[in-house]
Amino acid sequence: MKSDLETVMHDGDIFRNADLDGRILIMTAVEAERQAVMRGTRDSKRFNVQLAGFGPASAAARTAAELAKGSYSLVISAGIAGGFKGRAEIGSTVIADRIAAADLGAETPDGFLSVDELGFGSSVILPDSKLVQTLSDAMASEGIPVSRGTILTVTTGTGSAETTAKLTARYGDAAAEGMEGFGVATAAKLWNLPVLEIRTISNVVGPRDRAAWRLGEAFAALEAAGDILRRVFTE
Repeated sequence: MKSDLETVMHDGDIFRNADLDGRILIMTAVEAERQAVMRGTRDSKRFNVQLAGFGPASAAARTAAELAKGSYSLVISAGIAGGFKGRAEIGSTVIADRIAAADLGAETPDGFLSVDELGFGSSVILPDSKLVQTLSDAMASEGIPVSRGTILTVTTGTGSAETTAKLTARYGDAAAEGMEGFGVATAAKLWNLPVLEIRTISNVVGPRDRAAWRLGEAFAALEAAGDILRRVFTE
């Protein structure tokens, strides 16, 4: 990957081009997310959009399998997600500054201990900060509501105010919650590749209320994110 960023023009708008060599692997959990991303990227050959499956274990295994098949310069975990109130509104996009395995650790009488505190590894993987800034700037320039923060990976989707409070106490900058990002990032790390996580918001993290979910808005935002990826990562 080339280290410098250069400014390029697209349709009269200024974008920051990360100027990567090689293809980009995008992993989504389900087919509807995959189709939304592909509509945005317009089936560009620069991108290989594949299914990660549900949860971090499937995501890690399937991402590793795809990486073993070919050469890539960047890995992206993309999909819809819940947003934390006050940090990411429904229909907006979140780009991860940190990808955190929020429930990887141990429960104790004194509270939760992360895998970091247990001394068994790290629960956080850091995306490439320059690429995060590049995409954030590109989306903002197009009027897309975008924020940055920690995107949590969980193995059980949050469905109560109590769990929401515990998560936000541990991660004060938590912006969104998904179930695949840390798995995708773990595989990318094994290949020494930069990783990004992009989530578009369909619902508020907290007490489960499926009737309040706005899937259409989230999928439209995911398609728009795919279009930005296509325009930023030019061939």
